[in-house]
Amino acid sequence: MRAVQSGPDIAKICGTDPPRDGDGMIEAVVARAGSRLSTEERAAIAAYAARATWPAGFVIYQRGTPADGIFVVVRGRVVLRSRVRAGRGFVPYISGAGETFGGEGLATGARYATDARADEETETLHLSGARFRAFVREQPQHALSLMSQVMCERSALLERLRELTTLSVEQRLLSTLRRLSQSEGLAEIDGKIVLDSARYRLLCEMVGATRESVSLVLAKLVAEGLATRDGAVVTVEAPSKLAARLDQSWIDAEAFQQHGSSVSAAR
Repeated sequence: MRAVQSGPDIAKICGTDPPRDGDGMIEAVVARAGSRLSTEERAAIAAYAARATWPAGFVIYQRGTPADGIFVVVRGRVVLRSRVRAGRGFVPYISGAGETFGGEGLATGARYATDARADEETETLHLSGARFRAFVREQPQHALSLMSQVMCERSALLERLRELTTLSVEQRLLSTLRRLSQSEGLAEIDGKIVLDSARYRLLCEMVGATRESVSLVLAKLVAEGLATRDGAVVTVEAPSKLAARLDQSWIDAEAFQQHGSSVSAAR
């Protein structure tokens, strides 16, 4: 067996501290969600995987179909979408270069939990179940790096679940915009996000809210100088301002909940 460089520690990738409420909360989320497999790690995986290029808009697989192995994105983006009803959906995750998707295929008798669609021309590596087991046997350190990446993405999904159950639409939208500002290809060089009609729909599906609810929050951002509107296109400003706005929104919500609990206890 060839000697290989030790893979990164999962604690270094994901961080050991949970995201904090209030000040600095979103930075912890972004740091964890921003991990990527390195070029060297992707090269090691490529020796065992099937490589494919998907045109923009191509559906790689659909929810409910038999799942096998795991995919790694080499370039481009893959949008994972759950169909809610005709014309609407929910996007739990967007996998970019160095990230994975379809990992449910590592379970026995698994089926895909979402649709997976190439958002632009996208190149992927696919490790079937058999090739994944060979990779683990022969390249254990790189296999650990791959599983660390999968666990980081699982942590990000659990954080999304917490947001959906505890945060308001405004807080979820700000958190989503902050994440998008860190995404390659979805943000400008300076981190600004241009929301045309397609990106606007994607934003609504990531937030898990109606267009009307998202429009109300974006109108507030425009009024506060954190976004500008040019016809149907909205441009969201610097991510650092969004982080400060989100932290303040979170603090206000926590104060309101604590006040409500105190009133209930007094009664």
